[in-house]
Amino acid sequence: MNKLFVAALKEETVGLDYFYHIGVGKINATYNLTKLIYKYKPSEIINYGTAGAVKKRLTGIVECTKFYQRDMDVRSLLDLKLGETPFDEINEIINSDEGYSCGSGDSFVNKKIEMEVDLVDMEAYALAKVCKLEGLKFRCFKYISDNADSDASSDWIENCKKGAKLFQISAKDF
Repeated sequence: MNKLFVAALKEETVGLDYFYHIGVGKINATYNLTKLIYKYKPSEIINYGTAGAVKKRLTGIVECTKFYQRDMDVRSLLDLKLGETPFDEINEIINSDEGYSCGSGDSFVNKKIEMEVDLVDMEAYALAKVCKLEGLKFRCFKYISDNADSDASSDWIENCKKGAKLFQISAKDF
């Protein structure tokens, strides 16, 4: 199986030289992943990165299998729920019920959000959607770097490199 490993930032993958870096945010992730897919023709995409825990019990590396777009909000215009894109049939991506839910958005979360998810990041939903549309297997692993609260910025900086070491240990399993 031809696997492609992607992460948003080099800072998240220190010592993991087999990763491609796709940039921060849904647009950068979508564009750069699409370019990599057409260049390398992988059958599976594995995403690793950092995330903020909305559910405070989460620590270490977790696998996300349910993906939502936390900043798509047209509730005042149309009768849709937070996270639903108008005129788009794909509003959630569920690869398995065994795993955690991730809400992706183009903002760094440092306070309570309205959406019920386990953790938050800035790219996973976009990557999962590209893979779904392209018919590729997608696996997503996130290191809990912070608690998506008022200390999130300083916690993320302090914890960013710790996750790469843990991922290297567990990567041999897939």
